[in-house]
Amino acid sequence: MKKLSYVIFVMMMLFVVGSLDVVAQKKDKKGKEKPKLDPNKPEDALKMDRKITSSLVDGEDAVYWWWGNVYSRVPGEKDRLLFTYQAMNVRSSKTFQDSTKGYGYRHVSRELLFYMDPQTKQILKKWTNPFTGKEVDVMHVNNDPVNGREPNYAKSERGDFKLRGQFVGDKYLQLSEVPLFYTNPLAGEYQDFVGGTYQAIEIFNFAANAEEMMNPDNTRVSDVAIAWTRVSKWLPWMEMGDKSGYVIFSGVGRKLKSWDELPDVVKTEIKTNYPAYVTAPPLEDTRPNETSWTVFKKLIDAKK
Repeated sequence: MKKLSYVIFVMMMLFVVGSLDVVAQKKDKKGKEKPKLDPNKPEDALKMDRKITSSLVDGEDAVYWWWGNVYSRVPGEKDRLLFTYQAMNVRSSKTFQDSTKGYGYRHVSRELLFYMDPQTKQILKKWTNPFTGKEVDVMHVNNDPVNGREPNYAKSERGDFKLRGQFVGDKYLQLSEVPLFYTNPLAGEYQDFVGGTYQAIEIFNFAANAEEMMNPDNTRVSDVAIAWTRVSKWLPWMEMGDKSGYVIFSGVGRKLKSWDELPDVVKTEIKTNYPAYVTAPPLEDTRPNETSWTVFKKLIDAKK
């Protein structure tokens, strides 16, 4: 009986000591404050950038949503509000490690933009072009995929990675301008002689929570507001031909906590007609990127 009591006593002491050791370990972990990510260090800066655009967790989806208006601009005419819209992008990213370039990541994504009637706010199927009087089928933006071509690394032949924005108070503000100029996928073989290039500019503005960016325990920045502007030629499905003018997109939005936070009209349309957009593409996706022009070309070619 005494021997049994002694064994029980030893087991209890071992349990207590083990418990104290676990508590001590937790206190050590909690007591030792992790250093914040430093935007002046290339690897930290790249992780902060990734936390804004997606997540440090490989394959974890991040959803951006934005809404706005589309205007026409024709020389000598008053600008017209052609459409309102709702748009989304779902993305995720994968970690890479290189012996020379260090830490890196590549993102994969797909995006939708639904053109809507400015009065009814309904997603359009048909649209009567006010410039030509012709009714046309509306082709919504459904670009799958829109991926990073190569991983971004902390160090590369272009130099150390640096954040492009500025910290202002408790926010990080970034302006990204993307001028586009390339051969139009719908053009023929003689563009050096007759023209036919595609020209546009996209402007992305981000305002992100600085504390979330620098906090080493956060795997993503949740508090991100965005603004988007795009100026481009007429959309191909509008069938505007050589008419002078262009379209202007303006919009604002934010990073969502999950896909479920999208507006109901967007979720319903996705579930009905674009089910792949519930999640990001596979991390190993190597398909060529799509644009409204490449998608439209495939649609037209399929009808031939």
